[in-house]
Amino acid sequence: MTHQAGCPSCNQETGTRRKQPTFRSSKLALEVDQGKLARMSSPQQSSATAKFRALHESGCFVLPNPWDIGTAIYLEHLGFKALATTSAGFAFSRGKRDGAVPRDEMLAHIREIVDATSLPVNADFLNGYADEPEGIVTNVRLCVATGVAGLSIEDNTGRTDAPLYEKKLAIDRIRAARSAIEASGNDVLLTGRCEAWLVNHPEPFHTVLDRLAAYAEAGADCLYAPGVSKPDEIAQIVKTVAPKAVNVLVSGFNHQLSLSQLADLGVRRISVGSGLALATWGIFLRAAKDIKANGTFNLLANGAASAELNGLFRKKS
Repeated sequence: MTHQAGCPSCNQETGTRRKQPTFRSSKLALEVDQGKLARMSSPQQSSATAKFRALHESGCFVLPNPWDIGTAIYLEHLGFKALATTSAGFAFSRGKRDGAVPRDEMLAHIREIVDATSLPVNADFLNGYADEPEGIVTNVRLCVATGVAGLSIEDNTGRTDAPLYEKKLAIDRIRAARSAIEASGNDVLLTGRCEAWLVNHPEPFHTVLDRLAAYAEAGADCLYAPGVSKPDEIAQIVKTVAPKAVNVLVSGFNHQLSLSQLADLGVRRISVGSGLALATWGIFLRAAKDIKANGTFNLLANGAASAELNGLFRKKS
């Protein structure tokens, strides 16, 4: 469905209800099951994971979301300390709706972002591409094998009749993700997400408090309820799951929130989800429509300087 950009009833970070694609078994999955993925205990991943965990221990940091190699490289160039993938941003770049990217394609993209920079990367891994805990174990091990420093698992089923997993199952899914991480030999940071606001739950705040507390107890290191915007509700979430870290999404619908304000509320991590991708799409759409409708090219005057990008990417090639 189509909504205005930044609406809490829209895209993955701001709310599309989506049906997860089915997935096939793969050689990669077989190698994971046989314990042959040496990368799962690589020094590079261990170092990135340690740095990522340290960022969650005090203060507040911004975790921006690139959607391709170029945007990942540029965000590192600006000095951000870690990055996160965006399922919606990547899906749109592939001409797909959010949630329509198959598991193996998403895993390849996550690995691509990990390999593009030296920064810790958190994977937006949707609902883990599985309903049952057994499937979560397999798929989380695959995600860990890409070299990520963190990953998130959400409780959005993708079904309109029952948009959130039943609470016990949702908790078991977080436990399964934690067990898969521990079995991998890597201390990858696990984020538990409650999607109550995004699926228009009738009592989102109460549901978020109840579920995030349960996800923290089940092994989530960081808790995340995309869609929250009221400072008092953010403060209550922080208090409820303390001393665990809290991530807050800032996008079009709550852009008035600031880094300093969220830090004062006790938030440890701020992500922008598909916000940067949507901002880019907004400029592209306006410029393209202006060319088509008016035959004018005024909006191209504010484009990025190719010399700057050439200079940056020349260093990486």
